[in-house]
Amino acid sequence: MEDTILLLIVGVAVAGVFGQWLGWRLKLPAIIPLLAIGAVAGPIAGIVKPSVALGEVMRPAIGMAVAIIVFEGGLNLNLRELRSAGSGVLRLVAVALPLNWVFGTLAGHYVAGMSWPVAVLVGAILVVTGPTVIMPLLRQAKLEPRSASFLKWEAIVNDPIGATITLLVLSFLTLSTTMTTQDALFQLAWRTLVGGGIAAALGLIVPFGIRSLFRRDLAPEFLKTPILLAGALGVYAAGEAIQPETGLVGATLFGIVLANIDVTGLQELRRFKESLTVFLVSGLFILLTANIDRQTVLMLSWPIALTTLAILFVARPLAIGLATIGAKVSWSERLLVGWIGPRGVVAAAIAGVAGERLANAGYPDARLVLPLVFAVIASTVVLHGLSLAPLARRLGLASGGRSGLLIVGASSWTVALGEALRGAGVPVLVVDRSANALKAARLAGLQTMRVEVLSVIGEEMIDLRDYEHLLAATPDDAYNALVCTRFAAELGRERVYQIAPDESSGRHAASREWRGKIVVSPDMGFQRLSDLMQGGAAFVVEPVEQDETAWQTVDGWPVARVSATGSLTLFSPEHDDTPIAGDLIARLYQPALAPPPVRGRRRFRLPGRRSMTSAA
Repeated sequence: MEDTILLLIVGVAVAGVFGQWLGWRLKLPAIIPLLAIGAVAGPIAGIVKPSVALGEVMRPAIGMAVAIIVFEGGLNLNLRELRSAGSGVLRLVAVALPLNWVFGTLAGHYVAGMSWPVAVLVGAILVVTGPTVIMPLLRQAKLEPRSASFLKWEAIVNDPIGATITLLVLSFLTLSTTMTTQDALFQLAWRTLVGGGIAAALGLIVPFGIRSLFRRDLAPEFLKTPILLAGALGVYAAGEAIQPETGLVGATLFGIVLANIDVTGLQELRRFKESLTVFLVSGLFILLTANIDRQTVLMLSWPIALTTLAILFVARPLAIGLATIGAKVSWSERLLVGWIGPRGVVAAAIAGVAGERLANAGYPDARLVLPLVFAVIASTVVLHGLSLAPLARRLGLASGGRSGLLIVGASSWTVALGEALRGAGVPVLVVDRSANALKAARLAGLQTMRVEVLSVIGEEMIDLRDYEHLLAATPDDAYNALVCTRFAAELGRERVYQIAPDESSGRHAASREWRGKIVVSPDMGFQRLSDLMQGGAAFVVEPVEQDETAWQTVDGWPVARVSATGSLTLFSPEHDDTPIAGDLIARLYQPALAPPPVRGRRRFRLPGRRSMTSAA
């Protein structure tokens, strides 16, 4: 038995990571390969039956995993976002949620043919739009901030609310079979108020206690992340002990409050939680899908298919349209949010529990709950996952998809590089704390921002949707390394660069873990680059010819490559990169060796001097 459980857990972990990698590699929402893996392992091939292998442990384990997931979602909610999206978010939660419940109930009863009690339960389950699906889709689609806020806030806030409503309906329906309606309502209301009140109070109060603990230096650094994680689980368990699913409200509030009260050590928790959440989401989707038996799959029918279509194309768009009447929401935002509403792991977890309990309580058509909910989950994950990015671009709610460069530190060299890359079609943002340093960048027509990138306001102001690479090029080598370390978690360690340190090499150089990749060459530090630009060096953007070795020359240093599709790569001695025909190379030439401008070749020199640019 122990060997079976071990093999199941390890197999799910490995398969989950493989599914995530496969989704990244194929540029698909990771949930699609995860659902496919679970379906093959469970109802199709019959390899595993998780509920049999794990027994009674499965349900509380899933509950704790879901609590951690909604807690992580709460950590992503910044109350400052409500300044631009507040009224729309409020309507999505306070108005659209009950409307979705009503329309989902009507679809379940009139289209799927369910009894009213079961249809009400299904409608409650399907109001949940999961952050486990929405957050990866938002990162992939690169939505503009307002639309992203609408979908993110709705998903994270609706998750615990929808779960709580579902369990309240389920509890009422099961209690009403053994007692009067009045007694069932009274008992349910009392337990919900107490359980929800305790969980909500703890979710609001405990974060302040933890902040005080950390600020008074009463917790060692290595315990801060475990304390925060244990706090989330403790708040969740306190509510669950009284009324099931009310703990999710407390866990979500716990994350939201933590994210908005400046708790030290939160960055380490976010990095750890992101990896943990990927693990949990992957495992849960595979487990829950694999736990569906073949009889449930055989229950899929035309009424269920039509109900799924009604929920996707009628219920949600109608609910969003009615809820946003009179709100400051554009028609394109209304159309996008009305279509995008993928259901995630919380809906899947609740459906399995609710359908079984309701069937045991004497509702025969409750056996249709699980196939209908999973049909909606699979349909929304595939259709919404594949259509979000194209639809957002069509509606003008997404970035252009160009692989841009964020440059930290304005100098003659970075301004000339930024001007050259902009000429090659690459978005460039130059950030510096000094207005005087940014003056040359503004005169060159570059986008600039005066802010400290490591500050709280810097995190809010800098939008990384168009900037997939970072170059730290200030005179301070240690600061450059710190900036690269800070942004490596978001952009990827392979996409953060810094200019070579002027001092310290070999064993005395900073470890690769604590700096970015060196750009150009190890001897090309800030002072040398400045001297070259003062001496008249120039950036030349030129195409790579058919001969792939033609891009190599001793007359200058290749700095960046722009592919035909617009993707950007900075040259570094720490990775191999061979351009191909059709690519553009931005090269820094020595003062006397820059080639003359010809068709297709553009030259960029020190700002303030005359720049020669040929017709492209």
